[in-house]
Parts: sequence; structure tokens; C-alpha cells
Amino acid sequence: MTSRLLQVTVDCRDPHRLANFWAAVLDYTVIEDRGDKVEIASWEPTVEAVRQQPIPSTVMFIRVPEAKTTKNRLHLDVMPIDASQDDEVDRLIGLGASRVDLGQGEQTWVVMADPEGNEFCVLRSIAP
Repeated sequence: MTSRLLQVTVDCRDPHRLANFWAAVLDYTVIEDRGDKVEIASWEPTVEAVRQQPIPSTVMFIRVPEAKTTKNRLHLDVMPIDASQDDEVDRLIGLGASRVDLGQGEQTWVVMADPEGNEFCVLRSIAP
């Protein structure tokens, strides 16, 4: 018996804003929009595809009434594939992200927050 990681779910105040932000970050598209729930992915999930092999997870943004109040217990890491880390950080700031200091000190990754304050890291680039 086994399971697949199909979806990462993010509670948020504005699912459309965050879905659009993360779709731009990850080069995903909106695959479902139910108003209070917006799902993005790089592919269209099917039962057959999920059964066949591990696949990239989708990301679902669900509206909740409360705002984020503390540091995330789980966060996403992104890796630039066709630009430097600095260029990617600048691009993400242009999309609405901000740099965050959580006391991480000097590291090889950059800690950022999405437009609702959810922390994520930009790892080193693998651009040629």
C-alpha cells in the first residue's frame, strides 16, 4: 500500500490573489476555481496519472476568516531554473513577495514571504 502527495493546501484570506501569485512563481495555471477555493497546477490531475507514478502536487488556496499570525510550521522551497537566485528574488518581489528575517543569519537560501505573509525560501539557482 502507498499514498501519493497530490495537493498542498494553503489557508488564506484571498485565494485568488495567492493563487495568481503562486501560479506566476511556479509557472502553473489555475485548474479549478470555486470562489473560496482556487487550485493551481502544472498538469491536469487524472486518476490514471496519479496511480501511475509520483507527480508534481497541485496547490489549493482556501479562504479562511482569520489572518496568518505566526511563523509557518511548513513552508515551500523554490529553486530558480533559468535565472540567478538574485534575479529570481527580484522577480518575486515584483510579484508581491517580500524578504523576511526570521533570524536565519547568513545562508545560501533567501527567506521570503508571499503577499499574505506565508514564508518560503528561494534556493540556489540551477540555471546553466
